[in-house]
Amino acid sequence: MTAAEIAHEAPVAEYTADEMMTIAAARALNNGQRCFVGIGLPSTAANLARTTHAPELVLIYESGTLGSKPSRLPASIGDGILAETADAVISVPEVFNYWLQPGRIDVGFLGAAQLDRFGNINTTVVGEYGSPTVRLPGAGGAPEIAASCGEVFVVVRQTRRSFVERVDFITSFGHGRGEGERAALGLRGAGPTLVITDVGVMRPDRHGELTLVATHPGVTVEQVRAATGWELRVAEHLETSAPPSPDELATLRNLKAAS
Repeated sequence: MTAAEIAHEAPVAEYTADEMMTIAAARALNNGQRCFVGIGLPSTAANLARTTHAPELVLIYESGTLGSKPSRLPASIGDGILAETADAVISVPEVFNYWLQPGRIDVGFLGAAQLDRFGNINTTVVGEYGSPTVRLPGAGGAPEIAASCGEVFVVVRQTRRSFVERVDFITSFGHGRGEGERAALGLRGAGPTLVITDVGVMRPDRHGELTLVATHPGVTVEQVRAATGWELRVAEHLETSAPPSPDELATLRNLKAAS
């Protein structure tokens, strides 16, 4: 069954905004793609996709596991279940030097603490770098993922604190300030092509600026704008996400219950 067929099964009456976000993110992944997965929301969505409509989705984690098929959500990139269920386990340098940087990975799936209107990601500091208000976990492999994957999907809860006019620090380069900055820097990948939140879905326009293209059921444009720290553009033909199907919701809840 395809993602579209699953999405149009009879919807479930009750689900949370987080569940809608995770399911919408999972639907964006296609069978057979090679996906570099970040821990947290991206990992939940990627594993949901693999256990529903995309059984041949190849999950790659930074710790060197290729083709992992965990039966529960991994707690970290070092969780043993990733290696136990992988097609192969290689060194971290090989993941980056052979798989990522030459462009062999289709999709990078990332989270963010801050995201700005051009898809730049901050996971380093909030506030001034030398004396931050909050010190965040840092980069890990995200800068290389954002630079070299064929495209990048970002999944993040949307508030004015997380969706800001300009990130305090660019950990992972999105579209810079737009207008072809990625190409000017010689970055291989297309950068962020999709942002999925708990209220809707955004894609960059031809200048690299994020534009609202879909809202989730029951969410208004005004609510999305109220959760955005800049004057958000809205697509002329705005869509509404299909609500979760019973299969999607049950599978997601089972994955979480097993973790």
